[in-house]
Amino acid sequence: MGFRGIGFLLQCYLMLAAAMYFDLGEQEEKCIIEEIPEDTLVTGYFLLEPWDIKTFSHSPHFGVSVTIRDPNHEVLMSKRYGKFGKFTFTAHASGQHYLCFQTNSTRFSVFAGERLKLHLDVQMGEHSIDPSADRTKDNMERLENSLRHLVQQMVYITRQQEYQREKEEVFRHISENTNSKVLWWAVVQTSVLLSVGFWQMKRLKDFFIAKKLV
Repeated sequence: MGFRGIGFLLQCYLMLAAAMYFDLGEQEEKCIIEEIPEDTLVTGYFLLEPWDIKTFSHSPHFGVSVTIRDPNHEVLMSKRYGKFGKFTFTAHASGQHYLCFQTNSTRFSVFAGERLKLHLDVQMGEHSIDPSADRTKDNMERLENSLRHLVQQMVYITRQQEYQREKEEVFRHISENTNSKVLWWAVVQTSVLLSVGFWQMKRLKDFFIAKKLV
């Protein structure tokens, strides 16, 4: 592995320090669900490794297949990667997106006889700042890049708020429909009970009249 690969690997370790991880078996696919607003850029960093890191060198061609599906289960992205990498996509519709990962080889699993561990960090919105801004001596250019980054963050927050308002409106509509149905069901139950009560009273009255008890 070259210096660039080692540097990228170390960068992945630093970025994935607080991220999630889960196990992957032989040809096993696992998916996570993310609520993503419309027109939101999503960036994912992943790192695949076995529990015994010494055996990982025996499978240089081992990697991960990443498949992204939108709320309608249509494929937005499907690509094969190596042991570590980065994927990006833009959500075209608000809702639950499915991020699925699958090992693309069985060689390592057969050789080592153990499961793999996939580290994953998913970031929403534009989080990167132009690295050249840190090396420039022009404070105005650095400030401009910082402001651009803040504007992108504000746009992402605005989209999140709009998405939450849409979900709240849908939930309120469902709650109102449910309350209306519950009210009508209570009215129907009361009407049935009253009808049965009046019918029983009438039959009882007719019975007493027939027996000349009243």
